[in-house]
Amino acid sequence: MPTQQKLCCVLLSLLLSPVYATAQEESGFKPLFNGKNLDGWNTTGNWIVEKDKSITLKPRPGERGWQRYKDYLTTERQYGNFILDLEFKFNAKGNSGVFMHVGDLKDHVKSGFEVQILDTYGKKNVGNHDCGGVIGAAAPSKNMVKPAGQWNRYIITLKDQHLHVILNGEQIIDLDIRKSAIKDRPSKGYISFQDEAKRVWYRNVRIKELD
Repeated sequence: MPTQQKLCCVLLSLLLSPVYATAQEESGFKPLFNGKNLDGWNTTGNWIVEKDKSITLKPRPGERGWQRYKDYLTTERQYGNFILDLEFKFNAKGNSGVFMHVGDLKDHVKSGFEVQILDTYGKKNVGNHDCGGVIGAAAPSKNMVKPAGQWNRYIITLKDQHLHVILNGEQIIDLDIRKSAIKDRPSKGYISFQDEAKRVWYRNVRIKELD
């Protein structure tokens, strides 16, 4: 076989290899935490960087409820179209949430929307308030959350007000926000992790902004 033809075959095999495909998928992502501190984020809540570089919420005595918006862990800048890739885990009865397109930091619930994080492992009939649901808008197509104490992975894609959510390898949400109960939400805003005064961990949080 001529040298040029051999070279073409080698290049083709590389392009079709799983390693190359993975590299292509990984390109363009940027970490949202530096593993040392909370630079790039704002909060008055007790969010801590662990030795393994995960971010955990350690509720302070007397803290409870979900309307303490300043205690949410919120990005300093706003985002429009993006892919958000992250892992999370919680203790038994854990509760948190990933907020997106938050327009008013005084009220995340009314000015943004939430993809729920909740200890609903094993529940048969899940609704929009269960893990994987979009609060007030869409229930997950199936219950994919793992038991308390195990790491879960969200891949959340927002493109032109269309929301896709993959939880632990299964697509569970395919929502056109413009035709939903949250159609009045802005097309750009802050990303925020909810402080429900319950222990929760996040790690490997990264984002790829889309055109």
